[in-house]
Amino acid sequence: MSTRPDAARLAPICLAIAGLAFAPALAQNDTAPARPSFKPNRSDENWSAFTPPADNPEFWDPIKNIRLAEDVSLSLGGEARLRLEHWEDFAFAQPNDDTFLLGRVLLHADLRAGEHIRAFVQGKSAFIVDDRDLPGGSRTLDVDTLDLQQGFGDFMFNLNDDASRRVTIRLGRQELAFGRQRLVSHLPWANTLRSWDGARLIFNVEKWRIDAFYTRYAAVQKYEFNDWQFGPDFWGVYATGPIGEGESTPSIDLYYLGVDTRASAFNGDAGAETRHTIGSRLFGRFGSSGFAYDAEGAFQFGEVGDADVGAFMLAGELSYTPPECAWSPKFWIGADYASGDSTAGDGDVETFNQLFPLGHAFFGYQDFIGRQNLVSASIGASAKPLPALLLRAEVLSFWRADNDDALYNAGGGVLRAPGGSDESHAGIEFDLTAVYTLDAHTAIEGGYSHFFTGDFLDETGASEDVDWLYLQMTYRF
Repeated sequence: MSTRPDAARLAPICLAIAGLAFAPALAQNDTAPARPSFKPNRSDENWSAFTPPADNPEFWDPIKNIRLAEDVSLSLGGEARLRLEHWEDFAFAQPNDDTFLLGRVLLHADLRAGEHIRAFVQGKSAFIVDDRDLPGGSRTLDVDTLDLQQGFGDFMFNLNDDASRRVTIRLGRQELAFGRQRLVSHLPWANTLRSWDGARLIFNVEKWRIDAFYTRYAAVQKYEFNDWQFGPDFWGVYATGPIGEGESTPSIDLYYLGVDTRASAFNGDAGAETRHTIGSRLFGRFGSSGFAYDAEGAFQFGEVGDADVGAFMLAGELSYTPPECAWSPKFWIGADYASGDSTAGDGDVETFNQLFPLGHAFFGYQDFIGRQNLVSASIGASAKPLPALLLRAEVLSFWRADNDDALYNAGGGVLRAPGGSDESHAGIEFDLTAVYTLDAHTAIEGGYSHFFTGDFLDETGASEDVDWLYLQMTYRF
């Protein structure tokens, strides 16, 4: 008998989520003192010093810093999210049309004992109301009925009693996200998120932060508890900080990332994969001019079966935000390159492995394209006609970097195999989104996206243009 939850059982949950968004908003207090902000990774928050305002506290204030003893505090919180999606000609084929509702509930508890001990637990339920009647069905990106998203303990201390030199030892299930999340992300857009089981050392030294970790990816099991034994090993060191002092001083990320996967395949070479990634990212602003830059590069080496790995990626973005301009407009251009393989099965793997990325932020909201054998160019603009309303438009174009390698999807799998065409252009995607921040807890957003197929897709199989609409509401407390 199937254990898949049905719509009748989940509909009341959806109604409860919707109700959350509006009831506490009535208790908002515009004169309340500054309080910790909600973070994409809720374990990054610290409410242990928070004191609710005496006059008109917010609805959730009593549970944000519960004093259990003089030096022991407990903070409770959560998130509820609903996203309605409508697809036409999904995966470039007719009649792949469907409308479905994704839901996610996260609840967490953060216990802190003095300055040295912390325990954080976060539960998760991710579901689809009714089925996703598209290729792939209800995927592990969509469904994780009931699970532990994070559960770790921290031991924290200062080096030489210097508060500017802080060390944290973290053990347990945790989310990872580094830099712009081009290679490592907990994937907040996906309904089920990502997490890893393992150990991490966090060094905060002056303005620098260094993370050293050894983990195993906790692969999603849709209707069972996620089990670390199914995921690849993942380890590394990631350092970030400013190079010097001053307004125009750039910051730099330096990193080494290693992954060990039991079975992988890239353009005719297959087997157990051990891959090492060495990279750097440089980012900053050109003084008060309004221009900002972000550039990143990485090289990979290792083995896939008996084949040797030699691959690389480059990425860059230049943006301009006019100073003191109405509507706070921002304009940007971006370019990405990820190497592909020139000869199938020759014992040399030249295809870049995108690891655990947030591709959604760089390669279109439809999430068809991955950072492997890819050349991408983008141009976009955003504006805030109202303080609470952000409008965003972007156009992206995609090519294969090497015509003898596949076009890869957002998960790193083959979207379209090589052969049958010498064309490289895969297509153009146009994204239009709007985000309205109702209050500190609630955000409502929606968007439309169209994918125009290019010559490579036209000549190698299904090649219908794809349309996608979404409407999402997120409530955090």
